[in-house]
Amino acid sequence: MIDATSDDLAGITCISRMAGGVMDIGWLEVFREVVRRGSFTAAAQAMGYTQSAISRQVSALEGATGATLFDRLPRGVRLTAEGRCLLTHAEAILDRLGAARDDLAALRDLAGGHLRVGAFGTADAMLVPHAMAAFHAAYPKVTLALSEGFTPDHVAGLHAGAVDVAVLSTAPSRPFDTDRLDLRHLIDDHMFVALPTIHPLAHRRVLRLAELAEERWVAGSGRIEDTLISASLRVGFRPRVELVAGEWIARQGLVAAGLGITLIPSLAVAATRPDVVLAALHPDDAPVRAVYAATPRGLSKPPAVVAFLDLLDNAVAELRVQIDERVGQ
Repeated sequence: MIDATSDDLAGITCISRMAGGVMDIGWLEVFREVVRRGSFTAAAQAMGYTQSAISRQVSALEGATGATLFDRLPRGVRLTAEGRCLLTHAEAILDRLGAARDDLAALRDLAGGHLRVGAFGTADAMLVPHAMAAFHAAYPKVTLALSEGFTPDHVAGLHAGAVDVAVLSTAPSRPFDTDRLDLRHLIDDHMFVALPTIHPLAHRRVLRLAELAEERWVAGSGRIEDTLISASLRVGFRPRVELVAGEWIARQGLVAAGLGITLIPSLAVAATRPDVVLAALHPDDAPVRAVYAATPRGLSKPPAVVAFLDLLDNAVAELRVQIDERVGQ
């Protein structure tokens, strides 16, 4: 990306002052081409102009700068001392403009730049990695960054410009502020009960919380209100939590060992270990989380964000197939 040095900025300022604040960059391009070719005629042929058009533009540049840039000779032209002084600055400016055009083209064509993605934990199990892998395969020159955290953190990150796009989740009772966010609905995240293979209810496809009143639960926190199981509190069910494991993979291990049951979001179903049985939790017993891709409202979406949003949709379609295969629906 462009990072102008003090010398570059001094040159730009110098030329702007000489030009009375008005300067046609095209004049500098013509000036540099005349220097390279050694005559107005040769520069005209190279640039597709008439010789008189080249002469007029050089004269306009001389008038704007108040300097005689060339000595006109019978055969061609030669730079004056003032012309040599201007050439140094003109080349720096034109080179910087060329680099700017290249950088802008790279952003448009996804041949450079970066994409910063935010997502909550279970979205990073399958959904977001699939979309990021597809993006990297299609646009390998764009630098990818992922930050994992809770949805409120990513909302703040979007507003602060710390992330470009975020995958968020929310319950129906806690809608997002759509005045500040553009939301694309991705999927509804249902809850599944994870049971040991030897559990008496392992053959069931759908379970109600009332059937699990005597079960030992494995939770991600000792404070139920901070876990997925907190949804049960809404319907008056308070699980008997006997084991706490912060990592959801560890919770699966405890379930597989027959030490309790736990909840698994549908986003993580395809990544669930095979020695754990999954049964859908009845939707009346647990609210369905809506999952969205979010960007700041009112701001233009960079090409990388637009491309990533489409790839998220593709990843959702793949995830639905994997969920159906895992739970046998």
